[in-house]
Amino acid sequence: MEGTTMRAVWYDRQGPADAVIVSGELPTPVPQRGEVCVRLYASGVNPSDTYRRHGAVAAEYPRVIPNSDGAGVVCGVGDGVSPSWVGQRVWLYNGQRNGRWMGTAAEYIALDADLVTKLPDHVSFAEGATLGIPCMTAHGCVFAAGAVQGKRLLVTGGAGAVGNYAVQLAAWAGAEVIATVSSPDKAERAAAAGAAHVVNYRTEDVAARVAEITRGGGVDHVVDVDLGGNLAVVLAAVREHGSIAYYASNGAPEPAVNLRTLMARNLTLRGFVLPSSTWAARKRAQRDISAFVRTRGRLLSVAGEFALYQTAAAHLSVEAGGKVGTVVVACDQ
Repeated sequence: MEGTTMRAVWYDRQGPADAVIVSGELPTPVPQRGEVCVRLYASGVNPSDTYRRHGAVAAEYPRVIPNSDGAGVVCGVGDGVSPSWVGQRVWLYNGQRNGRWMGTAAEYIALDADLVTKLPDHVSFAEGATLGIPCMTAHGCVFAAGAVQGKRLLVTGGAGAVGNYAVQLAAWAGAEVIATVSSPDKAERAAAAGAAHVVNYRTEDVAARVAEITRGGGVDHVVDVDLGGNLAVVLAAVREHGSIAYYASNGAPEPAVNLRTLMARNLTLRGFVLPSSTWAARKRAQRDISAFVRTRGRLLSVAGEFALYQTAAAHLSVEAGGKVGTVVVACDQ
């Protein structure tokens, strides 16, 4: 570690990015027992990071370094952690989450060794910073009902940061994937990720297309980006005894759900959020993602890069929408 202070950005109150995020120097963290210290080179900015900064979640600490995800090189370890970690390229998640004020918008971070995973040499730090919340969430939703080999999956929003990883992981695991998108460009992205069928929900009847593709049988499992907004389509697309996993519901946070319909068709409905998922599920995701990214050619999409002092602009870019992939902050700039 270089000296006793590091460059970082933080906020002492919640609110608009350009009003509350400041930059300067803070003490360089020292890894405690069970922790590693990572010299960060990239920080991923996800919508949930902007929600927390804006006040959707009450602040737990008087000061917060934002952003959950990142990538870099382990530069130190605490007691109980193997020294072999030092010098390893890694990606990490849950940097700034419940119980932690220190996120990845800084030169260094100290966090539990369980939250870091080795990063292959052919994957850049910027690409590695896209693997935390997006890919871990995709994994949790794709495999929410078990193995998917030989099954049909519907992934809504198949070109989005989470949705595109869901398409890739499902296809990698042997599923036949139907993805929904909103434009021809996004259709190309979903197909490149491994979707066998792509449906433009702006110009096509999704339920009718799914019925046509599955010959009326429906899909075994759905990974959904907006369950409240997509509820009618999802229920029409999934087969009896099928399952639905969702990771957002911004279109309708409190939709009217006919529980008798779910019950009569023996459907399983499960929401997913990464920080509160089980330790076993998260470790399995880390192992699977490691195997997944070892093969070159994966779509690890960086939507844009900003310097560390431009973290507020990076947050505003995420909030503006329309991005393809994950916005990244370069922590060494």
